Amino acid sequence: MEGGQGNSYGGRFSGGDFDLIEFLKRPQTICRLLCILFGVVVFGCISAAGNYGPHNECIFNRNQDACQYGTVIGVLAFLQCLLYLVIDAQFDSLSNSEMRRYIVLVDLVFCGAWTFLWFVGFCFLTDEWRRASIFPTNESNHARAAITFSFFSIFSWIPLTFFAYQRYKQGSGFNAHPSSDYQTGGVASPTGGPPEYKQYDSFPLPADSEPTSYQQPVYQEPPPPPFGTAPQPPSLYNTGPIKTDYEVPNY
Repeated sequence: MEGGQGNSYGGRFSGGDFDLIEFLKRPQTICRLLCILFGVVVFGCISAAGNYGPHNECIFNRNQDACQYGTVIGVLAFLQCLLYLVIDAQFDSLSNSEMRRYIVLVDLVFCGAWTFLWFVGFCFLTDEWRRASIFPTNESNHARAAITFSFFSIFSWIPLTFFAYQRYKQGSGFNAHPSSDYQTGGVASPTGGPPEYKQYDSFPLPADSEPTSYQQPVYQEPPPPPFGTAPQPPSLYNTGPIKTDYEVPNY
């Protein structure tokens, strides 16, 4: 997801018009749609033929936990992918970088967790089915389909985790360079990567001049005022002595 003014957590800074065709072509969107499909098949098969008999027993070796496990992770996977399809469609319009960070972080944690849970679910359902009794063809086909698409779900959630990690690693984009950028100038990279930064040169001095250092002037105490005149306070506008009517008597 590239934008004309950089990107923040995989989305453009300035937003833009939503293009449905481009959105559907994204690898992340394709993976989410596959996850929705596989999740629906898993919990649909278990809900339709996962329980049998008068006691409504689970088809996976009568272990009700196996049926509940497959149903729960399938439903939650379906809801999460559906929610994030909507969020991905509106992601570029979110101007708050902190909100984008939380959205991508939640997506990363959820995708990583569900990759692991689908692997556990596949092993769990396979082991329980291996130890189960023989069932009619209809129930057997539903159980095998649930196991098969649990396996497929593992490889559809792995790339989602990778895409979420890439988005989170990109960061906000605003802090891609340190604060010293105010003293540096960026030049566009010919390879399309981030701009290349270099330090500005100092102000040039004439060739025949040497750098000088500031020297503080030596303080000199002013001479005392003449006898018979009052001391003059420092002033910016009066530079002469202040005269009075007092005369010195002659002895």
